[in-house]
Amino acid sequence: MTIDAVDFLIIGGGIIGLNLAITAKQRHPDCKVMLIEKETDCGLHASGRNSGVLHAGFYYTPDSLKAGFTRQGNHLLTEYCLDRGLRINQCGKLVVTRNEHEETVLDELLQRGIANGVELYRLSKREAQEIEPRAKTWNSAIFSPTTASIDPREVMASTLDDARNAGVVISAGTQYLRTIKDKIQTNHGYLSAAYVINAAGLYADNIARDFGFSKNYRILPFKGLYLYSDEPPGTLNTNIYPVPNLSNPFLGVHFTLTVAGKTKIGPTAIPAFWREHYSGLNNFKFAEMTEIVGREMGLFIRNDFGFRTLALQESAKYFRGRLVKLASELSKDVRKSNYKKWGPPGIRAQLFDIKKRRLEMDFRFEGDHKSFHVLNAVSPAFTCAIPFSRYLFDKIDNLVS
Repeated sequence: MTIDAVDFLIIGGGIIGLNLAITAKQRHPDCKVMLIEKETDCGLHASGRNSGVLHAGFYYTPDSLKAGFTRQGNHLLTEYCLDRGLRINQCGKLVVTRNEHEETVLDELLQRGIANGVELYRLSKREAQEIEPRAKTWNSAIFSPTTASIDPREVMASTLDDARNAGVVISAGTQYLRTIKDKIQTNHGYLSAAYVINAAGLYADNIARDFGFSKNYRILPFKGLYLYSDEPPGTLNTNIYPVPNLSNPFLGVHFTLTVAGKTKIGPTAIPAFWREHYSGLNNFKFAEMTEIVGREMGLFIRNDFGFRTLALQESAKYFRGRLVKLASELSKDVRKSNYKKWGPPGIRAQLFDIKKRRLEMDFRFEGDHKSFHVLNAVSPAFTCAIPFSRYLFDKIDNLVS
């Protein structure tokens, strides 16, 4: 039996896995760093299906990891795109209110933004409509000038080139199967790794349990869909978002400008029935469905963290009319006839605490001197990828030292 030996093995070729691999090589240039990805290319799941929004970092409480990493990541990824000549639409974002109650939540967002060091402006209705004449708001709005849009596939391709140029061995089409006596079995044979880093997204919890971690966590998948407008580029000047429900990690239906200036509305956050439940029966796995649907039924019956309400509201967004109606609360002149094309679905790998029966709102990870596991790298992980990966490697270096 031939066993390939490496110093660092990264499982998962998304934006976090690639940045962790690059950081490993930068900090340990004499070590052999290998990244395995089960698909034929990197970034075919969440990273490549990302909304493309570079968030600014004002949604999150100052004590969260997301707060600092989003602000830092926004700056670093904006700089990266400009330096590499990658497309970026620095269009900003308006957060608008729909009723008097949301004005209070808007105040909270403004305070969080100030505490997080994010550039934000409180605007009157008139000032908001000077930025975007079609925007609707109850009384006031927030403008975030540093929010931008990029093409996630372009960023992924560039980051993959960076990893290869740094000396990382990229092995696409190589799937982790299991761990046997400190050896990693893949569909192409066995690997011996001095240190394993698990950034497998939708399957991170399963892999972590092979190493004795993720005992209290399971991935709960949610499907995100966008509807694309056939209106010409420049129809809107900026992203338009509603005030979010701060008790869950989803931001509600909003208008997103693509890097080319086109408009899309969404996303949904529809509970999926298996981990890669993109459409039809593709990637169907009976055992996965049994476990996930069983868990979702329990959450639905008990209505933990408002899951029943969330599931019903989000499932209704499968209908174009419902999605367009919600979007029309944020902008004038929104017509269903302009929104006919669904974009490719994405799946959010949302971590669920099975003991406390709640969704994890912040990044979560576990590890020891042999392995490290990125369990919850949900939105805005794409924005946060560069500083978050560096932070994680600080943790890893301390564990192995």
